[in-house]
Amino acid sequence: MSAKYALIGTGGRAIFFYTAIVKEFSATASLVAFCDTNQTRLDYANTRLESLGHPKIPTYLARDFERMIAETKPDEVIVTTIDRTHNIYIVRALELGCNVITEKPMTIDAPRCQEIFDAVERTGKKVRVTFNYRYAPHNTKIYELLSAGAIGEVNSIHFEWLLNTQHGADYYRRWHRDKRNSGGLLVHKSTHHFDLVNFWLGSRPESVVAMGDLRFYGRENAERRGETKFYSRAFGSKNAEDDHFALHLDKNPQLKAMYLDAEHEDSYYRDQSVFGDGISIEDTMGVMVRYRSGAVLTYSLTSYAPWEGFRVMFNGSKGRLEVEVVEQSYVNSGGEQALEGALESRSILLRPLFGKPEEVEIPEGSGGHGGGDPQLLNDLFGDGPGDDPYRRAASHVDGALSILTGICANQSMRTGQVVRVDDVFKV
Repeated sequence: MSAKYALIGTGGRAIFFYTAIVKEFSATASLVAFCDTNQTRLDYANTRLESLGHPKIPTYLARDFERMIAETKPDEVIVTTIDRTHNIYIVRALELGCNVITEKPMTIDAPRCQEIFDAVERTGKKVRVTFNYRYAPHNTKIYELLSAGAIGEVNSIHFEWLLNTQHGADYYRRWHRDKRNSGGLLVHKSTHHFDLVNFWLGSRPESVVAMGDLRFYGRENAERRGETKFYSRAFGSKNAEDDHFALHLDKNPQLKAMYLDAEHEDSYYRDQSVFGDGISIEDTMGVMVRYRSGAVLTYSLTSYAPWEGFRVMFNGSKGRLEVEVVEQSYVNSGGEQALEGALESRSILLRPLFGKPEEVEIPEGSGGHGGGDPQLLNDLFGDGPGDDPYRRAASHVDGALSILTGICANQSMRTGQVVRVDDVFKV
């Protein structure tokens, strides 16, 4: 029997879900409604459905969310709105009898997290968080190696994630640049990375200390480097014409249709200058985390690097595991969805304490986010992985544990103190 899905928030990430339902999973899943704050964007989503040979579906403005549920009776609601509103739609969908699939991060702070936990407890319904990186073959292989004791007990991890000047810059052009919307990159982006560490270790964070600042983006930093030409947004600006960091919405049909043509409804500008005022998130961050297992993580995130990807090293009682993954860069909604985060190269090197280094063979994977996207989608809308030995499906508990590291890191940056996770939110 086909499950029915309604989707709220028809921006860039929504395309990933509704395209998959229509193209690959029509036998097991069906779309019944779109919901958004912007009718132009709703109409564009329906245009995309029609281009895939699917008829238009009913559209609802966000104020009519409850009416949408009553009239279309979905089994599940997919939440892909801006981060600070996730909790609103997750909680109401649960209360109205629907299960929920939500984009990461599940939410952005502890009070909102509590609302979601209370609603799950009250309704008995389920929340799934879409951690596609868990499904990437190289990340699954890391889980497999560590679980099998390849390096013994894991004592320390050094994890460096790099966002380059195409993808990284994009967070400073749009709504993410306001920390009230996103919780900053340590919540919005690092939720993926902290979830991977939780997943790999089979543990959870215990205490967190962090430092971070806005060192590259923002007007003040540009002025300090000698920049004299500024603009508030790229569209219509001569100063933006030759700026490497400018996003030209009018030159990309999809971005134009979704954002430039929709501005008259909500005054949301997708192409703000990354060197403008009003940016309240960091671009250079360092975090240290102790886990219940005893392992210590040192983590860094840089969002203006010359390449995109990550390096992670695990030190254990029997050896060391070294991983490097290089990903293709992208601008959200700016190109082919399947290429977002696709791989350029990857390697895993196992170094036993008393043996020769060994290159670990990694199963092939294709598609976005290191090959994780297709497997996640099949788990959500298709036959799923069955009895998954890797336990990759992520619940609201996993969603909370992943953001709590970032939430505590934000608190630590504000106070200069070590923050105990259980003092902020007890899972």
